[in-house]
Order: sequence, then structure tokens, then C-alpha cells
Amino acid sequence: MHPINEIRGTAGSALKGKRIVLGITGSIAAVEDVKLARELARHGADVIPVMSKAATKLVHPDAIHFATGHEPIIELDGAVKHVELCGDSKYRADVLLIAPATANTISKIAHGIDDTSVTTMASCAMGSGMPIIIVPAMHGSMYNHDIIMENVDKLKSKGVIFVGPRLEEKKAKMATQDDIVWEVMRAAGPKNLVGKKVLIISGSTKEPIDDVRFISNKSSGRTGLALAVEAYRRGAEVELWTDGKAPAFAKCKTFTSVADLEKMSPKAVADIIIVPAAISDFKVKPRKGKTPSGKPLTVTLEPAPKILGLLKKKNRILVGFKAETGITGKELESRAMVRMKLHNLDLIVANLLEDVGLESTKAILIGKKILNFKGTRTELAEIIFDMLEA
Repeated sequence: MHPINEIRGTAGSALKGKRIVLGITGSIAAVEDVKLARELARHGADVIPVMSKAATKLVHPDAIHFATGHEPIIELDGAVKHVELCGDSKYRADVLLIAPATANTISKIAHGIDDTSVTTMASCAMGSGMPIIIVPAMHGSMYNHDIIMENVDKLKSKGVIFVGPRLEEKKAKMATQDDIVWEVMRAAGPKNLVGKKVLIISGSTKEPIDDVRFISNKSSGRTGLALAVEAYRRGAEVELWTDGKAPAFAKCKTFTSVADLEKMSPKAVADIIIVPAAISDFKVKPRKGKTPSGKPLTVTLEPAPKILGLLKKKNRILVGFKAETGITGKELESRAMVRMKLHNLDLIVANLLEDVGLESTKAILIGKKILNFKGTRTELAEIIFDMLEA
């Protein structure tokens, strides 16, 4: 058994059973493909590498063989792998990912020139309607060339997906590993949320005590990110409201306090809203400046508005979360039911803080049915959307 099978699926099953043709061309960014291929495998993918001759001068084929479990296809021969993998074939792979893609490769694909193994794969994929993702990587002056940009636009008009580049240090650098993997997941994923707008409200609020201090709730934002990724994988247009950063694929709005969310919520436009955010139940009348330390301080907490109550509308699906501590599972379920009825939720996810770990969690999901869940946040996100569609 090749060692790649030891890590396959360890980060999730979004690409389980999917075959990804990884086209590698002659950019120095090709050295990143060992990590990229293994990350795709961690999500379940079978990665089949194809290398141009120029790419073999930058990263050794043995390294790519190690990273994927397959010997790279460098020369095309009588086995006609380009037709098998990317043409009208019952053995066709699910996605052609060209990462990195040079200016030369992009221009050849745009003009139907297939004189390398990678560009020939692309010609077959274009003709068969196979999803193609291109990840440019080159010097900034090359990427800004008018004709290169015309070729990029031409391919986009034909349905080719471009990821990146990151414009840094006068270079058009290859997109981040996460951004690439998320686009592959979407291209290979189900299309059951295409045309739907999904809003995820994630992170935590901060209620100011003075100009320096605040009270807040614990939240890592990981569940919100997992939900955003899963919605995107299923084809949705994703918006993320957060107190931190958002992935490149999501439209992002930021908030700090409950007051911010109170203003934003009536303007929300979405078919599905999911709120894993740790929103404060209390607010403080803030003091100006910095309160002197060294003396006792009394802070009066007042009830904050319930944001869930501002989000429910006709024909909109609303999912809430509830966290408790120090109670039984039966009591947790009971309190979750009360919250569900109070805000007319379609689904509620309830858990005990003591059951939440860095990577995994336990929860009770209550919707049309009740489900006890234990697993990763990625798996939780999958279950939530499955239950909404059931």
C-alpha cells in the first residue's frame, strides 16, 4: 500500500471518491504541489499528476509520485491518457486542476494549442465539458500583460475557473492551498445549493466597558468557517458576517458588538441563515476613556437584543445554536426546544461547553428529527445541510 493511503480522508470526506487530475507546469510555484497534492488527498481525493517537461526541471517526478501515489504523466503515448482522464470517457476524472499555470500555458489553452501533456489534457477537458480550475503563478509584469489578461478573460467566458493569483512583492503568486482546495471541492461537489444565498454569522461579539476593555463570549469561529466551506462546496453564494477574517470565496461583513448585528440583521438577504456566533446576552453602558485600575469596579449588565428574532422571515430557513454548561443531556435538549419555538427556528444545534474540543464536538441537532452527533466540525456542517435538505 502506498503511504498516501495512510492520510487519505484524514481531514474530511468532501473529495472522497473523486479523481483530480493535477496539471503541473513550469513555474517555480510547482515546488508547492507536493503539499497541495497531499492536502487534496487528506480530503479524500485520488490525485493523478500530469507534468510538462518544464515542470520536471523544477520539481522531481519522484516527489510528485510520492505525494500522489501515481507516477506522473509526462509524455503522452498510445495509452491516450488525455482522452481517458479528460475526454468523453467513462473513466473521466472529476476535475482538471492546473496549478501552477504559467503565462505560456494559459495562452496555449486559450488558443487551443496542445503541445504538452498538460495543455493536451486541457484541450480534451474543454471539449468534454469537464470542470477546469487554473491557478496562475508568474512574475507580476507577465500577469499584467494585456494579452495574458485577455486570454484569462477568454477562458473565464468559457467557464474555466481561476483561483488567484495573490499579487505580492511584484509577483503573481499561486493562491493559498486552502483557496485552491475549496474551489476543487466546489467544482467536484453536489450542486444542490446552486442559486441559493447562504449567510453564516460567526465569531463572537465584544461589548465595550470603556475605550479599552470589553466583555465577550468564547468562540473560535471554526464552526462558522466549516459551515461556510460546506455551503460553498454545495454551490451556494456565501456571505459571512464575522469578527475576524473570511475566506476569499465569501462576501464578508464584519461586526464588533450586538448593536452592530442589530443594525445589520434587518438588511440580511439570504435563503438560509445559520448563526453559530457566540452573541452576548448582555450589554454594558460604556464609559469614555480608560477606567482607572486598582479600585473595585461595578459593571451593570443589561439584556441585549436577541438577534435570532430579527432574522426570521417567510420562506427563509433559520438555524440557531445554543451552548450550555453543567446540565444533563436531557435538560440541554429541553432548553434547545424552548429556544427553537421562541425564535421559530427550522433547526437548532445544542451542545455543552465541556463537550467542545479543538477539532471535534458533541451536539444535539433538533429539526424535523432529533440527532445526537459526535464528530468533527466539518462533519457537523455536512450533517446540518443534509438535515435542512431532508
